[in-house]
Amino acid sequence: MRMRLDLALLFMAVLCGGLLPAVSPAAAKGGSVPVDVELVLAVDVSFSMDPEEQRLQREGYFEALRSPFVLEAIRRGINGRIAVAYVEWAGSPSQEIVADWHVIEDRADVERFIAVIQAKPPKRLSRTSISGAIDFATKMILENDFDGLRQVIDVSGDGTNNQGRIVTVARDDAVAQGITINGLPILLNKNPSTYRDIDDLDVYFTDCVIGGPGAFMVPIRERSQFADATRTKLILEISGLTVPRDVSLIIPAQAKEPRVSCTIGERLWQERWGN
Repeated sequence: MRMRLDLALLFMAVLCGGLLPAVSPAAAKGGSVPVDVELVLAVDVSFSMDPEEQRLQREGYFEALRSPFVLEAIRRGINGRIAVAYVEWAGSPSQEIVADWHVIEDRADVERFIAVIQAKPPKRLSRTSISGAIDFATKMILENDFDGLRQVIDVSGDGTNNQGRIVTVARDDAVAQGITINGLPILLNKNPSTYRDIDDLDVYFTDCVIGGPGAFMVPIRERSQFADATRTKLILEISGLTVPRDVSLIIPAQAKEPRVSCTIGERLWQERWGN
C-alpha cells in the first residue's frame, strides 16, 4: 500500500509539473538525433536470478514502458522523444545487446522495442560484473549517434560485483563522462539452500553503484513490486526530475563514505571458491 501511495504522489507531481529538473545535466555530445535522454537498461541475467525473477524483471520493464504515465513523461520532454537500449549482463565477458538503440516517441515505438526483446529468450550466465555492465553501457552511450540532454545507465541486479574492475572505479569513470547511474536492486528472499550474497544490497547499490547528477535507486523487496518500482524509476529518468522528498521508496545516492565494503562481492567469491 505504501508503494502505491508513493507512486500516486510521484505521478501527480510529474503531471502537474511540481518537480524541478535535476541539476547539472550531462552536456550534449553533438550527435545527429536530439533526444531528451539516452537510456541503457542494463539487466542482470546471472545464475542468482531464477527464471521467475527474470520473467518478472522483463515484464516489469514492458509494463512500465507501456504505462500512460511513462508515455506522458516522454511526450512532455523538450524533444518529446528518448533513445533506449536493452542489455543483459552477467560476468565480465558477458554482455549482450538484446535490443539496440530505439527512438521512442509513442506507444507504437514502445511495442516495436518490446517485440525485439521478446524475440530473444533470456539466458542465465555465471558471475556478476556490475562494473562490466557499466563499462559496456558507457561505451554504447559514448559511441551512439544521439544528442541527448542527459545520459543514464539503469542497472538492475540481485548481487554484488564479483568479477572485473572494482565497481566504484567503473562508476566514477562513467560519471566523469557526464553519465548518471541509477539502480534497481532486487532483494527478494532466496531459498536458504542457495548461495546468498549480502542482505543489505540496497545499501551497497546506494554507496557503491549509483552516481552522477540526480542518481537514485529503487529497491525491490517483493515480487509484486517489480512493475511499480520499474515504472517509478523510468518516469524519473525520462523526466530528469529530482527525487521528491515525500516518495519514500526512492533513495538518492550516498555522498558520504560507503557503509559497506564496495569490494565485498569479490571477497565473498574468493572465500567461497578460493580464487
